[in-house]
Amino acid sequence: MNIHEYQAKEILSSYGIPIPRGRVALTSDQVERAAKMMGGRCVVKAQIYAGGRGKAGGVKLIHYPEQAQEYGKELFGRNLVTSQTGPEGLKVRRILVEEAVEIAREFYLSITLDRESSRYVLIASAEGGMDIEEVAHKSPEKILTLIIDPLGGLRPYQARKIALELGLFGTVCEDCVELIMNLYRVCQEKDCSLVEINPLVVTKAGWLMAMDAKITFDDNAVYRHREYPDMMDYSQLDPLEINAGKYDLAYIKLTGSIGCLVNGAGLAMATLDVLKECGGEPANFLDVGGGATREKVAEAFRIILQDKDVKGIFVNIFGGIMRCDVIAHGIIEAAGEVHCTLPIVVRMDGSKVEEGKQLLSESGLNVQVGVNLGDAAARIVQMLG
Repeated sequence: MNIHEYQAKEILSSYGIPIPRGRVALTSDQVERAAKMMGGRCVVKAQIYAGGRGKAGGVKLIHYPEQAQEYGKELFGRNLVTSQTGPEGLKVRRILVEEAVEIAREFYLSITLDRESSRYVLIASAEGGMDIEEVAHKSPEKILTLIIDPLGGLRPYQARKIALELGLFGTVCEDCVELIMNLYRVCQEKDCSLVEINPLVVTKAGWLMAMDAKITFDDNAVYRHREYPDMMDYSQLDPLEINAGKYDLAYIKLTGSIGCLVNGAGLAMATLDVLKECGGEPANFLDVGGGATREKVAEAFRIILQDKDVKGIFVNIFGGIMRCDVIAHGIIEAAGEVHCTLPIVVRMDGSKVEEGKQLLSESGLNVQVGVNLGDAAARIVQMLG
């Protein structure tokens, strides 16, 4: 689950991590008033669920309030396209107005989950700023990493070692140690999969400050935090993803034309890989789960059909907990309701597989059944080619 920058900074501030003074605006008039409160010279930042806003024109240094108002008018309602949004971009509905800070040095600092070790990893670099991805690619030796032992947790001496390797000394070094320890507390207590400060800066006055922040919560832990659903900005989400969430379906919109319905996250990822290898472009990631009901499968199929980019449908089911005939009933029910004429290729295996295949063959749908995953993927790609 994502939240906006200003929300992430509010959380960091509550844990004693310094942030610039700022106000959130919902209108251009509010942007102007906030700029006046900051003394006229300020930074205006579009709030969307994506990085790369600076390069896309979503962040600007302002010198007087009227300029802030004009820039606010330009930003509000605009679809901001960055390297992380895709070509359609995300609509700007909120703007953060912050005080301008004189910066002496910039750093990168984050704590995220390392999938290989199944532990939190602390990542830091003295090359902070907008191009941290490029630094990681071209100069990986400039990226510092520390795998955190979940039993012992992050220790002050480890945080101090990172601070020293960033080139910090004296009181600023000790401030950085405290900041890193507090960042780890945020990660643990808020159930975060990512907490990122980029850039973390040393101001010309000698203070550490989080100039930008990103926090991602672990979706599986949202039930422990009743306030999290209220923090979500649904205008930043695809309507199909919102609808899928109501039925506990794992759905992510992609850019291709092959709608995918799969049970199991691992199988779903493998399905996308095989489709790509065959020359196809998946339109979505959709995992209905291992124990989905007939109604849940039908709703998943309806969601796929609501995507206007979908030209064909690929169903990949392993009938373990879920029976293949249940899947077939769900597909037939949903396809019949919307009079689906799109080509459908199904790969089924497992419990009640023959019954499932027979139901599909007698359904009257434009459906083919693949022999195996590779054969089925090649068929749907060929049918759309």
